[in-house]
Amino acid sequence: MIVSVIIPNYNGEKYLYECLTTLKQQTYQNFEVIMVDNASIDRSIEVAQKLIPEIKCVLLEDNKGFSAAVNQGILQSEGQYIVLLNNDTLLTKDWLQNLVCCIQNNEKVFSCASKMLQYHNNEFIDNAGDAFTIFGWAYQEGHGRSENEFTKNRPIFTACAGAAIYRREVFDKIGYFDERFFAYLEDVDIGYRARIEGYQNIYCSNSIIYHIGSATTGNGYNSIKVKLSARNNVYLLYKNMIWFQILLNAPFLLVGHLFKYYFYKRIGFEKEYLSGIKEGLKNRKLIDKKKFEPRKSVNYFKIQGWLLVKGVIYGSIKIRKMLNKIK
Repeated sequence: MIVSVIIPNYNGEKYLYECLTTLKQQTYQNFEVIMVDNASIDRSIEVAQKLIPEIKCVLLEDNKGFSAAVNQGILQSEGQYIVLLNNDTLLTKDWLQNLVCCIQNNEKVFSCASKMLQYHNNEFIDNAGDAFTIFGWAYQEGHGRSENEFTKNRPIFTACAGAAIYRREVFDKIGYFDERFFAYLEDVDIGYRARIEGYQNIYCSNSIIYHIGSATTGNGYNSIKVKLSARNNVYLLYKNMIWFQILLNAPFLLVGHLFKYYFYKRIGFEKEYLSGIKEGLKNRKLIDKKKFEPRKSVNYFKIQGWLLVKGVIYGSIKIRKMLNKIK
């Protein structure tokens, strides 16, 4: 078996028909399908087994979150490559074929991200890879921009785990998805760890899917998403940045977090944001911090450069938008 497609699910019955039907119609067929169910109370399992009789369903006793679900799927998979797929997606017929070709082109590639288009407005990008900045901000590359601007493959910081392929052997070196994250930023974390080891992450421009987005936790901003994202941001920084890097970036990280607080205060979620930050700081030592190895210094230097460049680009965009609103 070359590819294992893993679909984490929680009460996703209404999304599974399109997702699994278009998965069955892929031009590339050398794959197994594993759905890991986080204790759904709807008819998800029945629907999945009817659509794909050979599907392997892994049933969890309670909702353990995205990270734990995909880890269970990886552990029970047989593929050389691991594909993670959200249930709220519709796939173009060559989606999987193009992902496999992309990752097979270079042994130093850990993951390849799909071209995720907005389901309800498919001329625009939903996600073309995940970015991370010196301000501690993670964001979706290309979100809201024309899909015509993203027609070429290119390096990205990390792949969005909603529709991405991963090289299985690298998990043995860097570990699996961190289950303490539960949900949000776990894909940025694992891509960050791969970068520290010298691997690359690539955006695959011809691997196209349509994505509804936040179908399980809700669209836009909500209390759960804001708190978990804030907490996990602390975990992400503490875990992957060496102490010298944290001190070097401290002024930028402070500005970034103050900006985030101001933003969430304006939309009524400042308490949830502060609660997440406090929980992250309190529990940070429960996270396994990466140990610095001098032989990886070049990789840390490259990462720092990436964070700086993306910080300048994204920060300037944010500042311009803020100034325009003030005017």
